[in-house]
Amino acid sequence: MDLGLKGKVALVTAASKGMGKACALALGAEGARVAMCARTESDLKTAADEVRATTGAEVLAMPADVTRKPDVEALVQRVTSQWGGVDILVANAGGPARGFFEEMSDEQWQQAFELSLLSVVRLVRAVLPGMQARKWGRVLTIQSVSVKQPLPDLLLSNAVRPGTNGLIKTLAGRFGKDNITFNTVCPGRIMTDRLMGGLKASGLSREAYLAQSSADIPLGRVGTPEEFANVIVFLASERASYVTGTAIQVDGGLVRGLL
Repeated sequence: MDLGLKGKVALVTAASKGMGKACALALGAEGARVAMCARTESDLKTAADEVRATTGAEVLAMPADVTRKPDVEALVQRVTSQWGGVDILVANAGGPARGFFEEMSDEQWQQAFELSLLSVVRLVRAVLPGMQARKWGRVLTIQSVSVKQPLPDLLLSNAVRPGTNGLIKTLAGRFGKDNITFNTVCPGRIMTDRLMGGLKASGLSREAYLAQSSADIPLGRVGTPEEFANVIVFLASERASYVTGTAIQVDGGLVRGLL
């Protein structure tokens, strides 16, 4: 199936590892030109080289912190200058700190807001005019199943990420007339550094930790970044032209809610 992505310009943030890198690889494999950013330049260079070598795609790599307004503006300006604009935005960032209500300071609340919500606002603000001019665009934000189902030790994620989904739902209604779709993609337990960050504290072996993490997942296992990226690529494609305003979980059936 031709997904209609050849020659499209995709911007993937936090693209040096995990789901972000998997999305860059998958989009590049479909013929898109891929702009990648991350905070750590060495990790970003390694990931960009992998995308080039694996897919043959044109790749632009630029260090940037999406919580900093000047970085976001400079990033989109450079992509626009080199390739004429962004057709597909995959707004990704690391998750807010883990913890419970009584543990969270005002500074941590502010950091969560900057990371999970305001970064998306700034990225969309920067790419939207070009998408409107071309009458085509895909905006995807990577959040968490906490959008659908609060998670016990992720208070900040539970509080802030649903607000980002509300933003995306609102923008879908406003800019559908410009042939721009907006969707939130909600990973469950995916094999990333963030998931494996809990291994040491668990006191378990790697195998036992993964078994415990999979126990309440109907498919019986943790997902891979590549499986997550497959959904992103479909939603970014011409084949998903009538899908907008949704929050789609990629979680192996973890979320039990009906909506």
